Amino acid sequence: MVSHPHPELQRPPKLPVDGLRIVGLGGLGEIGRNMTVFEHRGKLLIVDCGVLFPEEHQPGIDVILPDFTWIRDRLDDVVAVVLTHGHEDHIGGVPYLLRERRDIPVVGSRLTLALIDAKLKEHQIKPVLNQVKEGDRLTLGPFDIELLAVNHSIPDGLAVAIRTRAGLVLHTGDFKMDQFPLDDRITDLRAFARLGEEGVDLFLTDSTNAEVPGFTMSERELTPAIETVFRTAPRRVIVSSFASHVHRIQQVLDAAEAHGRKVAFVGRSMVRNMGVARDLGYLRYPESLVVPFEQLERMNPKKVAIVCTGSQGEPMAALARMANREHKIRIGEGDTVLMASSAVPGNETAISSLINGLTRWGANVVHKGNAKVHVSGHASAGELVYCYNIVRPTHVMPVHGEWRHLKANGDLAIRTGVAPDRVIIAEDGVVVDLVKGRAKITGKVPAGNVYVDAQTVGGATETTLKDRRTLAEEGVVTVLALVDADNGTLAEEPDFLVRGFVHEPDAFHAAIPVVEKTLARAAAEGIGDAHQLEQMITREVGRWAYKKYRRSPLIITIVVDA
Repeated sequence: MVSHPHPELQRPPKLPVDGLRIVGLGGLGEIGRNMTVFEHRGKLLIVDCGVLFPEEHQPGIDVILPDFTWIRDRLDDVVAVVLTHGHEDHIGGVPYLLRERRDIPVVGSRLTLALIDAKLKEHQIKPVLNQVKEGDRLTLGPFDIELLAVNHSIPDGLAVAIRTRAGLVLHTGDFKMDQFPLDDRITDLRAFARLGEEGVDLFLTDSTNAEVPGFTMSERELTPAIETVFRTAPRRVIVSSFASHVHRIQQVLDAAEAHGRKVAFVGRSMVRNMGVARDLGYLRYPESLVVPFEQLERMNPKKVAIVCTGSQGEPMAALARMANREHKIRIGEGDTVLMASSAVPGNETAISSLINGLTRWGANVVHKGNAKVHVSGHASAGELVYCYNIVRPTHVMPVHGEWRHLKANGDLAIRTGVAPDRVIIAEDGVVVDLVKGRAKITGKVPAGNVYVDAQTVGGATETTLKDRRTLAEEGVVTVLALVDADNGTLAEEPDFLVRGFVHEPDAFHAAIPVVEKTLARAAAEGIGDAHQLEQMITREVGRWAYKKYRRSPLIITIVVDA
């Protein structure tokens, strides 16, 4: 198995005329911001363009985008963006890509395009949309594309088969093999087998559940647990789910109708997505079932159900604000909160804190840990092995997963007979070339994190985040020094303005000799520039603070000429 972080890799060589280049700009080594770029005969095809949601160590960040640096100078060569399904980690970055070239054709299924169109309206972008369905085959530049039906936790998921002169690539997108899906639309294994007979040169497979043995449970098996919640809840039922999980919301609406509860959607993305799903016929319910939230406030709590966002503990989502008493919905004794989702890796701590906060106010919290209320949308190990045995690919490149998921998926491929040296584990930015029937790693391109902070894209950096973490954890100290420019000494004692530092306010008075010694050294070395003096004082006061208190507050020095 070809698997290591590849620190030695340089920019890739020129691609041979009939070669195919595959570059993952996101989704390799992480759960999110999925984006794969295919290059062939001078043209680029993009499959998915999603976002990654920030973790606790990335304060103030809204979302994280793929790095477009490698393709930015070649946007005119992009023939299309093909979207496998409508989840944010696969479509959330599209508005930012289209800001850079607005007429890139966007290819996807009916629901996927409806969701991305609604999102793009908020960005005031009118896209070029090309609606497709399973079984369709189209030509995009030098790429021959075939779309295949796959089952996932959102309707209309597609796998993408890409035919080029270099060979045949099959990209599963996110998928599982639910044999009894709520929409009766199963993963098209017959098409997978047909492509296997044709000869799949490179198989890109969903790795999220590669460590989970067996087969993923069917969505229909959740119905009894959801029904039980609605039947036994003494007051309001508050359901938290992903805003795009149409199947799960359908189950909730069915249970609410059966038990005489009215439903309100809360949260901008939830209201928007459910409106789109109902308009297109993917979500079905009587018009009288769903009412404005304000109407629920006047109803008997036993007849109320609320569907909201925030299942991952996101601090600004509706459920977290309820737990923090920052939302107009006040959680109280007897309320039942149904968290109809599992934890995305990295969100476990935030979700645990959310459950504790809701429980504190008297809510009965029903979640995956104590009830069968969620099933994954991704194929488990048994399903992946099944696919490998059907497709019999020449090369395998696991995608969509953290390192441990990619490695586990690669191990499964080897166990089914794929040669170990033809299983490629790559990280974001690693270049894989398929030339004359052989795929191998040939280089690396930039693929760092691009942070979206409010309306600013790429302005926040790792240095910015380090400063924010320091402010949050260590505090900030401003040193105001009035310096006599003639002799480089203090004209008066410096002021220390301290915020977020736990020790006594005058603790830094003991650092005055440090400032004096620093200025004396600067004078001896002929340094009189205010900016240089500020840097020297910042550095020495920071060292003093760490030695004295074992803390590293952010030090800001302002030198004023007396």
